[in-house]
Amino acid sequence: MTLNTIALELVPPNADRGIDQAVAEAHKVLQCASGAGLEGRIGHVMIPGMIAEEEDRPIEMKPKLDVLEFWSAIKPELPGVRGLCTQVTAFMDEQPLRQRLTELVDSGIEGIVFVGVPRTMQDGEGTGVAPTDALSIYREQVANRGVIMIPTREGEQGRFEFKCNRGATFALTQLLYSDAIVGFLTEFAKTSEHRPEILLSFGFVPKVETRVGLINWLIQDPGNAVVAEEQAFVKSLANAERDQRCKLMVDLYKRVIDGVVDLGYPLSVHFEATYGVNAAAFETFAAMLEYWSPA
Repeated sequence: MTLNTIALELVPPNADRGIDQAVAEAHKVLQCASGAGLEGRIGHVMIPGMIAEEEDRPIEMKPKLDVLEFWSAIKPELPGVRGLCTQVTAFMDEQPLRQRLTELVDSGIEGIVFVGVPRTMQDGEGTGVAPTDALSIYREQVANRGVIMIPTREGEQGRFEFKCNRGATFALTQLLYSDAIVGFLTEFAKTSEHRPEILLSFGFVPKVETRVGLINWLIQDPGNAVVAEEQAFVKSLANAERDQRCKLMVDLYKRVIDGVVDLGYPLSVHFEATYGVNAAAFETFAAMLEYWSPA
């Protein structure tokens, strides 16, 4: 079963802002979608399960509404839109995690991306279930089992093959600010029989990035030359005027789509407005979808 969707990432609001803020966020999505001509075209919202990260995060991580709370609040406001989420597994034992997944699926969440430890820890650390183990343990419980794929990360070909062997049905890419994904998926198609669905992830870069640097921080990989080029591209986007910024993102989107559309993978797209939903982001997403859409 493929998602075949346009997914929009929505981060739960800070817990102290409550349900009213969640509902307001859903209404803002509808308003921006209508203004950009995307009314009725967003198939899913992707809700990340947020965990504390490094202290040098440019924007302080405050307690967020739980994914289930947030989804329950916005679902009635977004008719026809279904749910996806990420679930950190590495700090939950098998039975509590099973109960959590049951609650997510019963609430209407159609796909779950299993996530491990933050960057400050090594793969396999954490007292709970490793994401790769979750893929097989909960195979019967969760139909659409996702993983994070970072095409610029060293050793990712083997890592992705292992995740597919364990039962991954789709992959959510890290934010793409280069066409490195094209070479990655081309090589994977030559060496592996697996063809999981790929959610190609693109993020809008506003001018505020020049001052805050959150996107630069999110995609960092010190010593990785390809990521350094992506960070430079993000900087150029942040410094560009609105029309030029849109053109640069559409050009990247075209290169990625042209490079992967015929490789045999089911494709969906995932859009993220890292600093919050806004009209300019939706206008850019609409311009990208004019070129190619999974629907």
